[in-house]
Amino acid sequence: MVKEAKKPYHHGDLRETLLVAGEACLRDMRLEDVSLREIARRAGVSHAAPKHHFPTLGVLLGEIAARGYVRFVDTLAENANASPDQSPPARLQAMSRAYVRFAISNTAVYGLMFGKREQVEVTPNMAQGMYAAWQQLEDQVAEIVGRVRAPDAAMFVWSSVHGLSTLANDRRMPPHIDPVATIERAGRMVAAGLKAEG
Repeated sequence: MVKEAKKPYHHGDLRETLLVAGEACLRDMRLEDVSLREIARRAGVSHAAPKHHFPTLGVLLGEIAARGYVRFVDTLAENANASPDQSPPARLQAMSRAYVRFAISNTAVYGLMFGKREQVEVTPNMAQGMYAAWQQLEDQVAEIVGRVRAPDAAMFVWSSVHGLSTLANDRRMPPHIDPVATIERAGRMVAAGLKAEG
């Protein structure tokens, strides 16, 4: 009986290859069914190869979430900077729209970033991404209500956009409601409320 040749554990940038394969798994499978072995199979490496970079599945998932935060923060900043109206409320509305679109377009990664984290280890990179995302929101809100009131106001804004995004991703919204259009209207109300309170 001929033994199957072992797959080499390294080909090019193994870490990047595993992260890309991990994201592909998350798009195609339930989180509960994702494993290091399956990620290795998709990456074309031996089942032991991921251990060279990720000691556990939780660490790999945490690094996927960290990459998600980088894309997320960049996306919100780009949309705020591209807004024709550069007033603080208009920039906040642009960020809110981008938030919902990101959540809907990146359901699996968004779930790692903001969903249940029983299987995700909060790595230093992920913690840094979480802080950057929160600070980005708080800084923008502070331009409307001031620094002292910014934490509470930012939590209010985040609750609105996250709640809407979660309802959309869980398919719990009535089919005739467009989440992006809804956040546009809700964003105006939130911004008006913040200005009134400020």
